[in-house]
This record gives sequence, C-alpha cells and structure tokens, in this order.
Amino acid sequence: MPVEFIGYIGANHSSEIHPPKGPVLDTDYVEKIAKAHDAGGFDRALVAFGSTSPESILIVQHAASVTEKLGFMIAHRPGFTAPTIAARQLATLDHFSKGRVAVHIITGGSDDEMKKDGDHLTKAERYARTSEYLDIVRQEWSSDKPFDYEGDYYNVVQAFGAVKPLQKPQIPIYFGGSSDQAIPVAGKHADIFALWGETQAQVRETIARVRAAAAKHGRQVQFSLSLRPVIADTEEAAWKRADDIVARTIELRKAAGLQTEGHAPPNVGAQRLLQAAAEGHRVDKRLWTGVAAVTGASGNSTGLVGTPEQVAEGLLDYYDLGVSTFLIRGFDPLEDAVAYGRDLIPLVRKLVAERDARPVAAAG
Repeated sequence: MPVEFIGYIGANHSSEIHPPKGPVLDTDYVEKIAKAHDAGGFDRALVAFGSTSPESILIVQHAASVTEKLGFMIAHRPGFTAPTIAARQLATLDHFSKGRVAVHIITGGSDDEMKKDGDHLTKAERYARTSEYLDIVRQEWSSDKPFDYEGDYYNVVQAFGAVKPLQKPQIPIYFGGSSDQAIPVAGKHADIFALWGETQAQVRETIARVRAAAAKHGRQVQFSLSLRPVIADTEEAAWKRADDIVARTIELRKAAGLQTEGHAPPNVGAQRLLQAAAEGHRVDKRLWTGVAAVTGASGNSTGLVGTPEQVAEGLLDYYDLGVSTFLIRGFDPLEDAVAYGRDLIPLVRKLVAERDARPVAAAG
C-alpha cells in the first residue's frame, strides 16, 4: 500500500519554540515553505484553520500558484460557510490547482474558540451539523441535476453545483475528531481519518472503531497519523534535541503566562494524548510525549525521536497497524521540512516498498 506524507504550511515562521515574528501573514515565508515541501517529495501540506488565523483556502490558493506538484490539505470548519458555497469554492480551487486539493474537516473541540466566530452549538450539535454539511457538499460535487435537502441545520431547495471537482470521483475528505459524537460521522463521510500521534494500542483501538462505523455504511476508510519527528545523526543527539525542545517550550510558555502542568483540555483527542503522556515521556519504542505534557496536548504535539532509520522503523510500526498517511511537521518548521524530505521520506518509501513486495516474492 503506497504511503503518503503530509507536511505543514504555517502563515508565518512560528512553533512551540519559535515565537511569531513579523506579520501575522508572511507571504514570503508561505512561498518559501511551500516550495520546500514541493522539492522535498511531500504529497501534500496541511494549512490549518483557527478562529483568529488567516483563511486556509486563500493561503492554499497562493501556495498552489508557486508550486508544481505539491497537494494541499485544507483545514475547514463546517458551519461558518454555507455548504453549497464551500463545495463550489473547493471545486473551483481544485481546477486552478490542477487537482491538488483535499479538505480536512475540523468540527471543533473547544466551545470557547467556536464562540469567537459566533457558534454556540454544543459538541453533539456541531457533529450532527457536520454530517448534514458533508451530505450537501458531496451532492454538490456529484449531482447532475438540482437537488433538495432538508435537515435539522440546513434546508436547500434546488441546489446545484455547476462546477465539479477536477479529481474523480471527488475531492478527498480527511476528518478529525476522537469523541463518541465524531466517530459515527467519520464512518459515514471520511475518506481518510486523521489521528494525532497516539500510542500503538490507542491507534489500534481507534482504527477498529472507525472501521466498524464505516462498515455500517458499506465504506472503507484510510488512516492518517500526525507526528512531530525529531531526527539527528545519532540517537543520543536526537534525544538531546528533544529535551532542549521541551525546555524551550516551557521557557516560552512561562514567559507568556501559560501553564505547563495540570492541563484539563475539553477535547477528547488532547485528553487521549495526555493519557499517553501519563505513561512517561517515552512510550512504546520511541513515541515522545514531552511537548504534549507541557502544552496540554494542544494539537499535534507528540513525536518520534531518533536517527532517520529509527524514526522510519517507528513509522512502519504504525503502517503495520493500518496507517498509510503520515502528517509530519517539525519544531523548526522550514529546516525540519527540508531534513524530512532529504533523510526520512525517501527511506520510509523504500522500506514500505520492500515490505509490500515480500508477500508477492514469496508467492512467486
């Protein structure tokens, strides 16, 4: 099974160890990091969405214009744009980018953040709305005639998208969310279900839950895992770098008046990462939870630590569980993207190809 790599394009140069400098939207940086991913052999790059951040679709529109092969994973929050309009926006961009668009559906785990954009629904209501939203988006992409749709949150009459996605059958839909409300919606709609970097036992459990939910709709789902690899020439140097990243993260959070312990995040995904962190800073072979522990697992915050060969072996352990996509981004975003493209991605592709070829060779 081919393996896919997704990177990350931020609106400016920042991370847990790099406080933002310069403009909130640094167009030069966006161009530079997009080109680095394009040259580094990444299949896609994620552009995130937040209640105060620059708009993800527009960032991707520009990044696509300065790259040649790189695909994009557009984080998108249902409920703030009409689904009929969002479907046409994405389909239009799919044409301009020559079929390089995917959408990552983020329903939202924090009530406080959702209220910043005027959304006061409960989590259960948001996921119910997301399901209706994706019903309509998919029909806009596929229906050859106007359609009606009446739900609890949307009521459209004679809706029709004249522009269809360039990709066939449709634009890929990634989906995030680990709560009991999220899994049934993922089973119905997700093409690729995105997990954060959990332990192997947690990943095995979630994959089973999502597969069972998808089977109820006669569907199959692929799986993506998000990690922050820390690589170096030696294992000792890699762990030293990981320790330095934790120390720098703590330093910057304290300077900003942010807590570094005692976190109680509202979303289930972060809670699961903190459960892994409670087992120690190093879990399984080399899953590293140091930054997750001090940040409250606010987003993609766990990683694999070691030499490129060791990290590649760690990724293959997840591949054996059914993960075929890896979203990898570094704490030094631009430099790490270059290093991943040079030292990690080609190695993992080679190892996966060798592993996939073994049964064929044995059968012959």
